[in-house]
Amino acid sequence: MIKLLALDMDGTLLNSQKQLTEPQIKAIHKAVQSGVKLVLCTGRMLTGVKPYFNQLGLDAENEYVIVNNGCSTHQTSDWKLIDWAELSPEQIEYLATFLPESSMQLTLFDEEHYYVLEDEPNQYSHADAKLVYVEPTILSMENATNQTRHLFQAMFVGTQEATDAFETKHASTLSENFDVVRSQAVLLEILPAGTNKASALKKLADHLQILPEEIMAIGDANNDIEMLTFAGLSIAMGNANDLVKSLADDITDTNDQDGVAKAIYKHIIGEHS
Repeated sequence: MIKLLALDMDGTLLNSQKQLTEPQIKAIHKAVQSGVKLVLCTGRMLTGVKPYFNQLGLDAENEYVIVNNGCSTHQTSDWKLIDWAELSPEQIEYLATFLPESSMQLTLFDEEHYYVLEDEPNQYSHADAKLVYVEPTILSMENATNQTRHLFQAMFVGTQEATDAFETKHASTLSENFDVVRSQAVLLEILPAGTNKASALKKLADHLQILPEEIMAIGDANNDIEMLTFAGLSIAMGNANDLVKSLADDITDTNDQDGVAKAIYKHIIGEHS
């Protein structure tokens, strides 16, 4: 019996236009009404999740969101931060040492801000920040390392060519101290070691006394792999890459054909949409 539904957002719950459709909303309501806990699990920061969660209209329920690819978990009743992993000042200083020989920018995230470290935001930082409804803010190294804020994760941002070259040159070195995720063509995400969607989901499931075999997870991309592997029932989107599909227990329709809703009806509700 499924007791928790873990949903990726981009490429999964949201269609190609970054929209939440009525069939998806209806299916999620049916799942929640049947007693299933909803957990949105995304690489987005919190500001990029709240508008969609509000659109779901689950105001009477206390659900959960795991954001920043597993770095922070919030309960939705008051958006309180209930669990997190963060980068230390020393780690931020270390990440900055990769910048001088590169055209990449280093970005950092707290609960509400999209920071660019000591640089004018480039077009890719602006575009990425726009997706989560904020404007980039320039942050000095002094303020980034004074420990007055939780800085959950970092990203190196640049052109696809520059990101390709940066990943090829530095990913193995960075992986010695961090979890490194290439979730988009123009950015390389840097997370505290051992942090991913699955690590956060495991801690939340333990807190809720829900077993892995009672979890259904749905995703489409490489940053969903640990979550899909952890869940007792893993569902790949029809638009997922071949690796994700090969690891999943089942494959649903695409994000433009309400694949999440179809998976919910098939595996949780027990009827066709």
